[in-house]
Amino acid sequence: MNNIPTQSSLFDNTEEKTSSAHSDLEAKVILHYPHPGVGELILNYAEKYNAFDDQIIGLMLEKLAQAEQNPELDMLILRSKGKHFSSGADLNWMKRMASNSHQENLDDANQLARLMQTLNDFSKPTLALVQGAAFGGAVGLAACCDIVIATQKTRFCLSEVKIGLVPAVISPYVVRAIGERQARRYFLTAEIISATQALNFGLVHELVEDDSQLDIAAKLFIQQLNQNSPQAMSVAKALIAGVANKPIDDKLIDYTSHCIADIRISNEGQEGLDAFLNKRQASWIKPVQDNDKEQKDV
Repeated sequence: MNNIPTQSSLFDNTEEKTSSAHSDLEAKVILHYPHPGVGELILNYAEKYNAFDDQIIGLMLEKLAQAEQNPELDMLILRSKGKHFSSGADLNWMKRMASNSHQENLDDANQLARLMQTLNDFSKPTLALVQGAAFGGAVGLAACCDIVIATQKTRFCLSEVKIGLVPAVISPYVVRAIGERQARRYFLTAEIISATQALNFGLVHELVEDDSQLDIAAKLFIQQLNQNSPQAMSVAKALIAGVANKPIDDKLIDYTSHCIADIRISNEGQEGLDAFLNKRQASWIKPVQDNDKEQKDV
């Protein structure tokens, strides 16, 4: 919205300019709910190829916290506007950080690490829709999501070494997604990773022909996820984190035994078993949404 100064504000419009700048920043990361139970976190900075800096990272953390606290949310979609998913870190931000102290750089890196961890540990299923280029930190965002859909023309690149840096903060998630062997190549070469290679490596779960097919593929996953217990999916996410790369010892066996015992006696566990045994639809299943409802931006 254009800000037209009133006569009184012509002399002092500092607050107005600050408000306008804040609104412009807020618009670069959007959280809205297109369907019941479905949230979308959207990078909306196409003129900068959805590059992110400390302010964008802060906004993403803020929106993720809002989504996490929404009791009606069952799943979250991460996507972006424009031709490219994200070019990664904004170069002006990188230039600015290069002149800062080691402690300031450490604080800055910790904020990005917190974004990756928050997205990775999000309690509900997360689905990334990736088009165009996904470079640097954007590969980390994809690797932190549970399900990734990309187009045939999507390209990924761990490009940090080209400018004398390393993909440090995103490395735990990317190495887990593509494996140590592939990381030993692509962290060092900064080669372009094609969509087909990303699929073969495990970074991407499904490919579609072009950008127009992303929503269609996402809808199929939404329909599939809507058949499942929201509580069970959250527990399943925690279960994966709890057992992955752990030794199968008495401690792990005890953890998994408690996990199934706890959920069997939970409300949704009882409801699911009763629905199955009585051949009825479980109470959590939502109707298929054919038309977008009015978006609710927050």
